[in-house]
Amino acid sequence: MHSIRLPRADGSWFDYQPGEPSVFPTSAHPARSRVAYVAAHVVCDPLADNSPTAPARLDWEATLAYRHHLWSLGLSVAEAMDTAQRGMGLDWPATQELIRRSLTEARAIGAGIACGAGTDQLAPSDNLTLEAIQAAYEEQCAFIEGLGGRIILMASRALTACARTPDDYLRVYDRVLAQVSRPVILHWLGEMFDPLLAGYWGSRDLDAAMEVCLSLIERHAAKIEGIKLSLLDAGREVAMRRRLSPGVRMYTGDDFNYPDLILGDEQGYSHALLGIFDAIAPAAAAALQALDAGERARYTRILAPTVPLARHIFQSPTSFYKTGVVFLAYLNGYQEHFRMVGGLETGRSLVHLAQLFVLADEAGLLRDPALASERMRRVLPLEGGR
Repeated sequence: MHSIRLPRADGSWFDYQPGEPSVFPTSAHPARSRVAYVAAHVVCDPLADNSPTAPARLDWEATLAYRHHLWSLGLSVAEAMDTAQRGMGLDWPATQELIRRSLTEARAIGAGIACGAGTDQLAPSDNLTLEAIQAAYEEQCAFIEGLGGRIILMASRALTACARTPDDYLRVYDRVLAQVSRPVILHWLGEMFDPLLAGYWGSRDLDAAMEVCLSLIERHAAKIEGIKLSLLDAGREVAMRRRLSPGVRMYTGDDFNYPDLILGDEQGYSHALLGIFDAIAPAAAAALQALDAGERARYTRILAPTVPLARHIFQSPTSFYKTGVVFLAYLNGYQEHFRMVGGLETGRSLVHLAQLFVLADEAGLLRDPALASERMRRVLPLEGGR
């Protein structure tokens, strides 16, 4: 295969020779030793008005086909999460249709799925009340449960803006959890993923915030299946994991430290609910199969090369990681264009995308390096003048 000319941050260009196609299996059974959810991206309609203020319009065929790809690898789908651009372009009407369609597809093949319920139908306002936020949560929870779905109770920007004390958080969550019919997965998303969630649980001190969250889990353990923690702090996740109420799972949302957190230690391990699993799904599935077989060294060998890619995709500003996830799906032929809801394809530089290409290749995640190279060339400006 011919080399491809890629840009560097200093304005120079270099020739890169991609390696061999990915050797990871294209199908797998669900893992037995860990529960693994992929926070999946959406594929927009490339001919729609995808400006930041336009209503979201999706390519439903490509969006659902990608979910079938994830399910074929034995992975479950965490639907309508921040990876699907909740809060960054995917509005509530489009979210409802996405949840409805994905639940139908999952039910037809017996695949795993859980869906994000939040408060993003509320317009930003200085006059929001805790009662309005509670009602918004209840509306979304009722919608998901009305379709037979399981809930991931997402962190709320509106609640962050409105709450004045930890008790305000507890008041809203107490009332919402009292009404759900099945246990939910809580969702604690750090401010690196969404700056508007800074101070969640009523404190910018993460230790204090964790105490509030743990107290909520303790008194509602029967209604909480687990918690997804996305703080990019492995030590804090392990500390919280060891204090969870019996039967409540820790789902790592740490896209930097996931291999060790999922592998675990002598006192336990984390399950997975990860955006990076969208980008590395074949490797993730292969690693989990190795873990099932008790081959911990092979598990580590598979995932270790994916970590530099993950840290690149999720580098600051972390909220724009969705751009890299979608770009890799485009390189691998899972969608025919590199356009995103809200025009988010502009969220990362060409230099960033070029380095992503290299890191994905080094991790063995390019299905067809020739196709990926051709698509990489399409986004480069004159390929360095050549």
